[in-house]
Amino acid sequence: MHSELNSQWRGVVAMVVLGLGLAACVHAADVEIVKAGSIKTALSLKGLRADAQAPSKTFMQVLTSDLERSGWFEITDGGASVDVSGFCQASGDRLTGQCRVVNTITGKTLLSGPLRGTVAEPRQLAHRTADAIVKAVKGVPGIASTQIVMVGARVGRQDLYLCDADGARLRRATRDGAVCLSPSWGKGVSEILYTSFHNGYPDAYRIDLAGGRRTRLAAYPGLNSGAVLSPDGRRIAVTLSKDGNPDLYVKDLRSGVVSRVTRTPYAAEASPSWSPDGRQLVFVSDRSGRPQLYVQALHGKTAKRLTYEGNENAAPDWGADGRIVYSSRRGGVYEICMYDPVARRHSQLTDGGADWEDPSWAPDSRHIACTRTAGYRSHLYILDVMGDPPLRLSSSEGDWYSPDWSSQ
Repeated sequence: MHSELNSQWRGVVAMVVLGLGLAACVHAADVEIVKAGSIKTALSLKGLRADAQAPSKTFMQVLTSDLERSGWFEITDGGASVDVSGFCQASGDRLTGQCRVVNTITGKTLLSGPLRGTVAEPRQLAHRTADAIVKAVKGVPGIASTQIVMVGARVGRQDLYLCDADGARLRRATRDGAVCLSPSWGKGVSEILYTSFHNGYPDAYRIDLAGGRRTRLAAYPGLNSGAVLSPDGRRIAVTLSKDGNPDLYVKDLRSGVVSRVTRTPYAAEASPSWSPDGRQLVFVSDRSGRPQLYVQALHGKTAKRLTYEGNENAAPDWGADGRIVYSSRRGGVYEICMYDPVARRHSQLTDGGADWEDPSWAPDSRHIACTRTAGYRSHLYILDVMGDPPLRLSSSEGDWYSPDWSSQ
């Protein structure tokens, strides 16, 4: 486990110790390539030409990497069932071209349109193009244009950082240098919710990334932590101890009205995550004696226990397709596990060798960002639930944990 509060649950436990007084499917016409991971569609980029200028070269490199990282394609020069053709060129401060995607078996044009960007941002144009290709060919959202927010600990200081889905463009979002917990995305990619001790107390904030303006969302006596925005953008779920014990509450952002969801006088709740329809919450509670996952309707009186295996289960994230990922302590280490409500089955996605924690779904319902801690160092990794090998995302010095993947 990471020593710097790298999960919401350990945030609650650590605060007690500190004395705060708190208790997709493959298309039928695809040529399928079976490798070590998932079944992939053969795709050729041979017909997509780029001029010799640096922005155009960067565009091609990033586009190729994005398509490979998506997990859906095997890039090949021959025998492809999907052909990408066109051109990309730099002229002045603009990066322009054309892109056409064709199913070579049926002859159907899946995507055709112009490429428009700037020479200063060829990566962003490549990301948008990759996502358009994934959507056109596979019918699922791409992830190349998305972002990840995380906690970074460098030289004894903690702050929030952002990066692209491929780990590039690492940049700092806060400059508090104080303990911060549980970052999550607010509306779109313009806001971040998180808990910070920068004023000496664990309060919940929302920060506007464009202007840097910070708004306090919850500053009640005691713990204010784990704020997450509802799917409709109108409410937050948050852990508060203002009434004596850490319980779950929902706050209406317009009216300010706070409603209590759980009432457990001899236990603590943490790490809420909304169901896709915004009617339920999955969360962590130690009411059974150890941290386990529970699901409760907002207006329900009782919670349903979701996990029974593992000594501890924590950090749930409810995905857009209904599956829930979480971290489970098994065999002395933490593993990433997944619950499928349709099959009513739990499965383990990682296999020892380190502590795997803090999972967060990508919008494609295929990839998961998480923390891997080994040798007292924490890095971000991407997992593929369809079988491709884990990919390390963080390369900079420091420890990186508690990632949250943007929905767009």
